[in-house]
Amino acid sequence: MNYWQAFHRRMLTTEYSVQLTFREQWLDERLKFNNLGGRLKYLTLTEANRVWMPDLFFSNEKEGHFHNIIMPNVYIRIFPNGNVLYSIRISLTLSCPMNLKLYPLDKQTCSLRMASYGWTTDDLVFLWKEGDPVQVVKNLHLPRFTLEKFLTDYCNSKTNTGEYSCLKVDLLFKREFSYYLIQIYIPCCMLVIVSWVSFWLDQGAVPARVSLGVTTLLTMATQSSGINASLPPVSYTKAIDVWTGVCLTFVFGALLEFALVNYASRSDMHREMMKKTRREMETAASMDAASDLLDTDSNATFAMKPLVRDGIIDSKMRQCEVRMSPPRKNCCRLWMSKFPTRSKRIDVISRITFPLVFALFNLAYWSTYLFRDEDQEK
Repeated sequence: MNYWQAFHRRMLTTEYSVQLTFREQWLDERLKFNNLGGRLKYLTLTEANRVWMPDLFFSNEKEGHFHNIIMPNVYIRIFPNGNVLYSIRISLTLSCPMNLKLYPLDKQTCSLRMASYGWTTDDLVFLWKEGDPVQVVKNLHLPRFTLEKFLTDYCNSKTNTGEYSCLKVDLLFKREFSYYLIQIYIPCCMLVIVSWVSFWLDQGAVPARVSLGVTTLLTMATQSSGINASLPPVSYTKAIDVWTGVCLTFVFGALLEFALVNYASRSDMHREMMKKTRREMETAASMDAASDLLDTDSNATFAMKPLVRDGIIDSKMRQCEVRMSPPRKNCCRLWMSKFPTRSKRIDVISRITFPLVFALFNLAYWSTYLFRDEDQEK
């Protein structure tokens, strides 16, 4: 029977460390002795090589060590009926394959496996102690995780040399999201919103808009690389990758928006110059025509058009104008007509489009990852 008490420290890698007091108990009839009328409750040994012991090992262990301060933390108690209780305090680093697709909104299950190395089930069988076989310290505190529950089970394995007994404990960890909300999600939102300040600056403030866009882009890229540096490299996309990637896209889009505004502003200036030149040419042509009329013969006669016919035509034209109602303008076009230049219209549209699309992305992101079943991702 196995009986252990553990303290766990979870890390952002594919392993976890545990410090535990491991206890196992078995019956060896060869060690029966006389208790002298109840005066001897048990005998205590400090050297494990004096008695037979099961060849138990931790199958998912990566490294471990015993505790020998001030004395070795181990004892063996032999009871009069032959029962042997073995207790030792050890520290282990165990492997824990993690699925990080929902990181940092994920839950991880880490196992501790104990199996027999050489004795098959025909000779040695491990059993959990009935009634609370696993105990966790009450003041257990993990900085970024919460131990939700643990489950005990059997994991016997069959090989070419036979079937071997195995025990396992599954530990379900839930990641504390508040840390990542404060350190990652809120700063990314703030960077995206700061990049939108460029839409409200004057089009001529080129240094201010360029420096704002480049600064937010570099800050966002630095934060994304810092997040991935603390995680093991994986081949799939994580939830945090989707978030940082979309935020980086929004910041980069704000910088490209200013490039488009700058190009449209130069086009508007060129168009205004062409209109001004055309007006000057038309004014000069009209002045030349007027001077030509003044130079004509003052005795020239002009044919008089019939007044009655002109009056009839004018009345019909007015009737047609009354019947043809002016076309109704769309409210969006009417509102956009307040901004005469294309560059200004692009800024105004961006002020509305960017926040609206970002809000829709947040709605889709949180509804997808908060309510997704983690078992479907495995």
